[in-house]
Amino acid sequence: MGISKKLPAILACPKCKGDIYLNQGEDGLICEKCKLLYEIKDDIPIMLIDEAKQLS
Repeated sequence: MGISKKLPAILACPKCKGDIYLNQGEDGLICEKCKLLYEIKDDIPIMLIDEAKQLS
């Protein structure tokens, strides 16, 4: 099923409150400012700072 394409427009990065976008694989949300990836598991975005993955 996947998440709605409109969801990133509604959500914000919990760390900086900035914009996020859906990655190419549609399995995570990315914050460019913080360089964090918030994974999507079972169609639910995990928007916890401690659970986010650092991007290089």
